[in-house]
Amino acid sequence: MKGEQARVWKKFLVAGAMTALVAGLLSTPPSVHAAGTIKADDDKWVSIGMGLRTSFNAQEAAAGTATSPHYSNEFAIDNARIYVNGKVHKYLGFEFNTECFNCSQQQGAGPFGLGAGQNFGGNSSIGLLDAIGKFEFNEMANLWVGRMLLPSERGSLNNVFYNAIYSATPTPGFPAAFSQNFNAGAGLYGRDNAATFFGKIHPFGTHLLYVLSVSQGLRGGPNAGNSLMYTGRLQWNLLNDEKNPGYYTMGTYYGTMGDIVAIGVSGQHQKDGAGSVFGGTSDFTAVTVDLLVEKPLPNNMGVFTFNGEFKRFFANYGAPTTTGFAGATCFCVFNGDSWSVNALYLIPQEIGIGRFQPYMRYTSIDPRYANLRQEWEAGMNYVISGHNARVAAFYTYGDIKSLSYAQQQRVDSFHVALQLQY
Repeated sequence: MKGEQARVWKKFLVAGAMTALVAGLLSTPPSVHAAGTIKADDDKWVSIGMGLRTSFNAQEAAAGTATSPHYSNEFAIDNARIYVNGKVHKYLGFEFNTECFNCSQQQGAGPFGLGAGQNFGGNSSIGLLDAIGKFEFNEMANLWVGRMLLPSERGSLNNVFYNAIYSATPTPGFPAAFSQNFNAGAGLYGRDNAATFFGKIHPFGTHLLYVLSVSQGLRGGPNAGNSLMYTGRLQWNLLNDEKNPGYYTMGTYYGTMGDIVAIGVSGQHQKDGAGSVFGGTSDFTAVTVDLLVEKPLPNNMGVFTFNGEFKRFFANYGAPTTTGFAGATCFCVFNGDSWSVNALYLIPQEIGIGRFQPYMRYTSIDPRYANLRQEWEAGMNYVISGHNARVAAFYTYGDIKSLSYAQQQRVDSFHVALQLQY
């Protein structure tokens, strides 16, 4: 018992020391040349930027692995992106973003006990993330075509760089979050090839965003008829509006947008979008509800932020007989309920070059054919320049991160992370 407590305290001390070290290094940043904009006129320009997320992760090993260390200790490149945006006409723009795919995978055995042949740690590559042609006529009517995020729940539309918390929401992902490297596939990093129509109106002084998307969805497997996927979202801002590109969102504005109460509802459907062509083929349907509340407290007393989401996935292909990735014959997307809530408080006083932001998060995942899984997360953000520069140290405890899909075990994990973008 004492040995276990000593190991836990050691992880806390390492996390704290690394957070202080990174914050100290950032307090005296070197002079660098940042990317910017090449502009011909107001209607013709190109901008170039970058985004980097890197972390240190220590996670408790699964039960029964006596030959493995009690905690893994890994440094990871979670994301490394290049952003290119621009306009070629008053009403016509474009977006082109890249990502370092599979950079976060480690050497050795792959997830869920898969062999090293399924692991991409040795051949990470820069590839296409987004490629969007944008017809933007006015606030009420716009059309994007190409490869893009689908208009599902806020946690997905925040993208990883604009979540309130460094780690992505651990609720199950939509089909577009599955990589074709693992399965018959239906997208990558939440993206899909799509046409998306969106706009915003302002009834009675409020702000209502609507988004409709038609995309490929799952190709092959149970979808022998190549049916399309349909996704829609309504977002109602009761107080202040959110100023974001297109229909994208953020998990926090650090108080810069004032009082926000935003309710979002989304739905997604694809005929034959789950299961197996050999039996158990099912339509896929998802319904989600999300809520953002942000309140800058009076007298400069800081900023309170709350995020909540609920997902219900319908994919009635029957009970999986093996792992969650049950081979190329089954697209075993999640079937059941899940929800997650987080609360953050941004301390107003600046310490060094940033402000501290403690937070808590709770997540519950309730599959139809498996046991309930839960996870608690507690952490501290050090916010230097909003979403463009921040450090995070956090701890999680629960059984969502169990290394085996079939085996349920509560595990601890400790993380220190850095996010930079321009």
